[in-house]
Amino acid sequence: MARLVMKFGGTSVADVARIHAVAERVAATVAQGQAVAVVVSAMARVTNELVALTRSVAPLHDAREYDAVAATGEQVSAALLAMALQSLGISARSWLGWQIPIRTSGAHGSARIQRIDTRELETRLARGEVPVVAGFQGLGPRGRITTLGRGGSDTTAVALAAVLGAERCDIYTDVDGVYTADPRIVPGARKLDKVTFEEMMELASSGAKVLQIRSVELAMNYRVRVQVLSSFGDAPGTLIVDEGEIVEKQVVSGIASSREEARITVLGVPEGVRAAARVFGPLADANINVDMIALTLGPDGRSASVTFTVPRNELALTLHTLEGARRAIGFEAMEHDASVAKISVIGVGMRSHAGVASRMFKALAQKGIAVAAVSTSEVKISALIPEAYLELAVRSLHTAYGLDAAAT
Repeated sequence: MARLVMKFGGTSVADVARIHAVAERVAATVAQGQAVAVVVSAMARVTNELVALTRSVAPLHDAREYDAVAATGEQVSAALLAMALQSLGISARSWLGWQIPIRTSGAHGSARIQRIDTRELETRLARGEVPVVAGFQGLGPRGRITTLGRGGSDTTAVALAAVLGAERCDIYTDVDGVYTADPRIVPGARKLDKVTFEEMMELASSGAKVLQIRSVELAMNYRVRVQVLSSFGDAPGTLIVDEGEIVEKQVVSGIASSREEARITVLGVPEGVRAAARVFGPLADANINVDMIALTLGPDGRSASVTFTVPRNELALTLHTLEGARRAIGFEAMEHDASVAKISVIGVGMRSHAGVASRMFKALAQKGIAVAAVSTSEVKISALIPEAYLELAVRSLHTAYGLDAAAT
């Protein structure tokens, strides 16, 4: 039998009625002759409540105990769904990460999957049982429960699909696919039938919150076909596939945006062209993720200003880290701005088409939107702009690249 991994997010299992609806969907898939493994998230809002509990008890908590608490949400939803499936006559059993086991690194709160022992799951699937696996969690090197970070259930599902040799991994959520832009910003945004792994990686890293970026990376590395679709309807979703499966590639597939950015400029850093190394060394040691970077040499070439962006929730830590390393870096002053946003134009067709960047900057200039920094890859151009102009910028670029629904 063909194998399928079905993953259901928090809104899909938000209450008892939704859990029964998910059970009926799984049962219908089993009735079609598929061998199904299911991965579930915690019920909606439960993880936030568990995190709040840990912080109320100990703001500077033990990360190992934090994981032990945070992982319980998925345990509840997995067991409830297994019960619901059993009530429909489906042989099912819940599995926690440590029971399989899903072996992970020991980085509590952001562990990475290292290997999955599938022997027992293979046996159960072969005899028609549906394993209901708690996502987001695993077993660390010292026998402690670990969690994979927010959105980690997506990663669990894709990893499971890879090791089980599944035909596809279907990720059910509260949206019915991947759109050319956020439909809340662009009413004319269109749902895409297919996007490439590379495009989805860039969309996820640039602000689109449809999938967790590590799950897309895993899918790309192991060539796991992923479908994003809604658990609230029966419409086809968006397939995330290898580039070879897309016959006609769009120059630009989508516009992504993020308000979760902060800009920092470190002024008067000595050693000119070596200034960036002096600034980013302490940040790397503090595990701070730096995104867009611009280096401006002073008139004498002996000093420089380094501008870069970090996630907004890491701004305070970044400033504290740099101030602590001020003597070693030797900079004169710092400036920061948390009222910025990132907007990105993404498409694999950019590799073979000229003029994509020029169209972007022309469209932004026509609306009087200043660009503070730029970063690029083979399939993405990102610009840092004032946050107040984000929605105008998204709509303008969506139109400029012919992505509006009316354009088709």
